[in-house]
Amino acid sequence: MKERDRIVATGLVALMIALWLGFLVHSSPRFPGSLAGGILGVSGATLMLVPLIYSIVKRAPPIKGLVTKAVPMRTLLSWHIYAGIVGPILALLHTAHKFHSTLGIALTAMMLIVVLSGFTGRYLMSQISADQREKKNLQAALLQQYQETAAAVAKRPEMVPMFSALSSFSRWLRTYVLIPSYGVQSAGADLYVRALGLAESISDLQYAVEMDEFFKSWFSRWLKFHIALSAILYVLLGLHIWVEVHFGIRWFKA
Repeated sequence: MKERDRIVATGLVALMIALWLGFLVHSSPRFPGSLAGGILGVSGATLMLVPLIYSIVKRAPPIKGLVTKAVPMRTLLSWHIYAGIVGPILALLHTAHKFHSTLGIALTAMMLIVVLSGFTGRYLMSQISADQREKKNLQAALLQQYQETAAAVAKRPEMVPMFSALSSFSRWLRTYVLIPSYGVQSAGADLYVRALGLAESISDLQYAVEMDEFFKSWFSRWLKFHIALSAILYVLLGLHIWVEVHFGIRWFKA
């Protein structure tokens, strides 16, 4: 998700939450069944079905091959994100904060959970991927510096005993106790400290990269969780539409 898209999506999610909290100060029992409320409800339900297009195209190679000739997957993903947020916003406007039925409350709650889980997961995944790329680039640069430093150390045989004496003490102890004890000259001491610092930095970055991989592996489970929640949402949405049609839609009779 690009920075601009992330900002827009964040603003829309904040608007959705603000609209949901509006039930604390506002409620209009008759609005959902009015013409305006019905149009908002139908529009919201239609937009909430749009994310299914991306999910189907992504997991059906024959369809993906045909669709991506006209529309890139990145564009479909943008539709998926925006429709998945704007749809619930219109649905919340449709409710006019009339949360009196069990089905309506369950549908609204699941709608909010799906949006928040999708947005949070998408944001964190993109952020972790970007951080991981940055760490790998920095690690490669440090490794290059380390190789240059190792080549310089190899030209100074008198430093070999110093490196063999390394332990788990802090850099301060190694710098101010081990170095003086071996009588290494200033240039050699600087080289020693540099090599040690590079090795520690590379090790720390490697650990950070591995942790990023660990979290990314968990995102595959998050995606399954998000899909399962979405399936429940669509079931509740289908029930809600059936109930409205079964008991009569007031604005159709107007």
